[in-house]
Amino acid sequence: MVLKRVDLRGVVDFADLLPRPEPVSQDVAVAVRQILNDVADEGDAALLRYTQQLDGVSLDSLRVQDGDVDAALGRIAPELRVALEVAADAIEEFHRHQIVAEHTSHRGGISIRSWYQPVGRAGCYAPGGKAAYPSTVLMTVLPARVAGVDQVALCVPPSADGCVADATLAAGAIAGVDEVYAVGGAQAIAAMAYGTESIAPTDVIVGPGNVYVASAKQCVAGTVGVPDSFAGPSEVVVVADASTQATYGAADLMAQAEHGPDGSCWLITWDSQVVDAIEAALVELIADAARKEDIVATFEHSGHAVLVDDAQAAAKVVNHIAPEHLQVMIADPRAVIGRIKNAGAIFNGPLAPTAVGDYVAGPSHVLPTSGSARFGGVLSVRDFVKPMHEVSISQQGMATFGPHAAALADAEGLAAHAQSIRMRLVDADRSVDD
Repeated sequence: MVLKRVDLRGVVDFADLLPRPEPVSQDVAVAVRQILNDVADEGDAALLRYTQQLDGVSLDSLRVQDGDVDAALGRIAPELRVALEVAADAIEEFHRHQIVAEHTSHRGGISIRSWYQPVGRAGCYAPGGKAAYPSTVLMTVLPARVAGVDQVALCVPPSADGCVADATLAAGAIAGVDEVYAVGGAQAIAAMAYGTESIAPTDVIVGPGNVYVASAKQCVAGTVGVPDSFAGPSEVVVVADASTQATYGAADLMAQAEHGPDGSCWLITWDSQVVDAIEAALVELIADAARKEDIVATFEHSGHAVLVDDAQAAAKVVNHIAPEHLQVMIADPRAVIGRIKNAGAIFNGPLAPTAVGDYVAGPSHVLPTSGSARFGGVLSVRDFVKPMHEVSISQQGMATFGPHAAALADAEGLAAHAQSIRMRLVDADRSVDD
């Protein structure tokens, strides 16, 4: 049996019956804190040491030369370049709709001009090492560029040869990244948060990674902005019924499982025969899978089939899980989607697999994991800007609102606040008398 079955039919209070993401272990927390402290204290020396120790790579320089980034476009296959450009166009077009124009409001002599100011420097993280993730480069760098960020730095773990994959570099060139560094893990997050001799500190850090990366981002939050919630190991929930093509359901579960054993895969249905059919399809697909070891490990660790009473019950379970990806492939998808409050991204119908969203749909694939979809959402343009405003007050505005502000200051025992208001009220009265 590939998926561990959880039967919730007839169960009202199911919270304690569903497995939850495991908290970050003490060992991971201690290791991450040590890395952060070392990078803060030693700078590049710590980055080079940890790259040797954890990645098995000895580097002379952390920065990838700009010429090498640009040259990667000519080294990749033409069809890959076209695919990257198509994806980049979709991502950029989608995010341009998120730009909010400057706005000014007026009320009783008070004018407030509001706008969104881009941060000066963004740090983007893309996983690497054994695999290349050029899509993550596009999904993090392009929203920053659309937001108007002046400088965008990218950190990627080096491959065994000490280089960053050409596909990743090419994506960086297409997205318009300013700097690329061959450094990964918690040490990369530390570098972008605190700065080193080679890597200037950033204002925000975004991008997915393993538990060490995700934990490091949580630790540095406050020193630097970390807007993308807990973008950690991948998750998917597939809601299926008798109308679902079993091979589609199995393939989509397997697609997320190949990311590795730290993620989770859920099948939710009110038909036990659907579980049987998707299980059988999984067995066939896994037998020929290129990343069979990772897929099997994920299912063994966190592959679940949940049986519920109906679509309404399925939605309740989804909201409890708060998954990164929710894929709904049932005859009446609105019966579930219309009740969803917690999900990073929702994919509706048999022709909308999460894999399309991972690459070319347009929204970023950097999504909340580990239940953080309860309060967080997809990476967007707004994660690279900060709301600002300017207040202007006329004599009329001071005369209208000043007394109320002074009364509130008095109530709070802040005499200097009240004084700063009342002296202006007196001056305004004199001006009117003159």
